[in-house]
Amino acid sequence: MEEGKEISEPKVESEAHQVSEGTETSEKKEDIVTPFNISAGDTGVDYDKLVAQFGCQYVVPEHVAQFEAITGRKAHHLLRRGIYFAHRDLDMILTRAREGKPWYLYTGRGPSSAALHLGHLIPFIFNKWLQDVFDVPICIQITDDEKYLYRPELSFDDVQGFARENIRDIIACGFDINKTFIFKDTDYIKQLYPNFIKMQKHITLNQIFGCFGFDGSDNVGKFAYPPLQAVPAFSNSFPHLFGTRTDIPCLIPEAIDQDPYFRMTRDVAPRIQYLKPAVLHAKFFPALQGLNTKMSASDENSAIYLTDTPDMIEKKIKSYAFSGGGRSLKEHREKGANLSVDVPFQYLSFFMEDDERLEEIRVKYGSGEMLTSEVKKDLITLLQNLVAEHQRKRAEVTDEIIDEFMRPRPLNIRL
Repeated sequence: MEEGKEISEPKVESEAHQVSEGTETSEKKEDIVTPFNISAGDTGVDYDKLVAQFGCQYVVPEHVAQFEAITGRKAHHLLRRGIYFAHRDLDMILTRAREGKPWYLYTGRGPSSAALHLGHLIPFIFNKWLQDVFDVPICIQITDDEKYLYRPELSFDDVQGFARENIRDIIACGFDINKTFIFKDTDYIKQLYPNFIKMQKHITLNQIFGCFGFDGSDNVGKFAYPPLQAVPAFSNSFPHLFGTRTDIPCLIPEAIDQDPYFRMTRDVAPRIQYLKPAVLHAKFFPALQGLNTKMSASDENSAIYLTDTPDMIEKKIKSYAFSGGGRSLKEHREKGANLSVDVPFQYLSFFMEDDERLEEIRVKYGSGEMLTSEVKKDLITLLQNLVAEHQRKRAEVTDEIIDEFMRPRPLNIRL
């Protein structure tokens, strides 16, 4: 399937033929995974190599069992299906949760566009679940400074407008206003600055070059920014929540491309007498065109956006979602679909909560009993309902509600 080109509703035979040719003729290329660039072959990122390269550990079934034992709840499907798959110091957080000791969640959003897509939604869905089942506070960083510095096409006013709209989407995910603090870097910099300069003092330009790949043509703000993403991982960055305490750790659920920021944070933290943050890594959410492509704001057909209408969702899934079916209907019936590259099945794995239905699709589609068109039909219905419900909740988020979430204030938390 040609990326970015609109095609009509394909028949199973022609659709399957197109994707099979694509998967067989593409050359395997070396994965590139940084906070600014993700590039992989047709089967996606090799996560085994990435875990070895980054030096993190796998989430194992015993971890999932601990989540369930501590919370008394079934583990979230993103966790039990291995989408959140690797970690640093997760055991420390689970031990604190078991013992009733305080900890908090930290996540963020870089406001580079007014509309979020489904991939942006993943960490907020998961963090909201963690907040609910563990009854812990969450601090959500809006990195308006980062996007202004890193995206030359965006004006400062552009980014401020995007930030406001992104916050509206985040609140619509259902976070508890009594346990959630959302802040923009440019608003909250006074409170962050003491820890910011402590981080800066212990990080060299060579380390920044090594972690992030900048060169002499990059503006100085890019070099200065990474320590700022680190400091919300320290509890005394939020004096209205934790006072001067530095003994309260955080858990950072994130996509694994963000790991360089927190490898750096964990390296510096002991040198400034702070706790290392724990990190929980997620696999990447693929673009509609396949696991080797990236969702792009410049190509509206690479992703499902939270502003899309039901008709737009149906059209995008039918026309652009990369299929792992066989070359022909006959071959598909004989060999089944390649689920490891099939985007509709991957999307269902991220968003379908019903394990039994997902397993039924896996078996029937993988064996050739189900056709791509049938799987896409299930996905279209699921995403239309999900997006419509999000839009309904978003419409209820007033400016006054946004302001309250962003107001530095004591929260209902246990210390």
